[in-house]
Amino acid sequence: MMLNEEMIEIKKKLEEHEERISKLESSFWAKPEVVKKEVSVKEFILKKKPKDDIQKTLAIGHYLEEYETLSSFNVRDLENAFRAAKERVPANINDKVNKNIEKGYIMESKGRKDNLKAWVLTNSGEQYVENNFKKEK
Repeated sequence: MMLNEEMIEIKKKLEEHEERISKLESSFWAKPEVVKKEVSVKEFILKKKPKDDIQKTLAIGHYLEEYETLSSFNVRDLENAFRAAKERVPANINDKVNKNIEKGYIMESKGRKDNLKAWVLTNSGEQYVENNFKKEK
């Protein structure tokens, strides 16, 4: 009787070990998880190389949507991002936004954000920034 119980116990332990070994092997051979490296607003601006405050404002708006995952941004968000990038804050950010609106790169958001007017990039604005401020032909 004792021999049979011992055999069952040994078999159970062997099955547990097989399961643990299989898990270890599968984790060892699995492809490493791709980790998306965070990009700072300063790095983003340096990479995109905007030539003036209008393009910097557009680039920062894109950064806020893409990397900070904001659904919309307001003047305060833009000012804070300019400071975080150690860039001079333009005297009139609203003017820079309006110039981007005239070009079709930014549009007013449906709602307000923190009781301030809010904006989003248009598809063409996103493309313009992603193409490093070169228009597609």
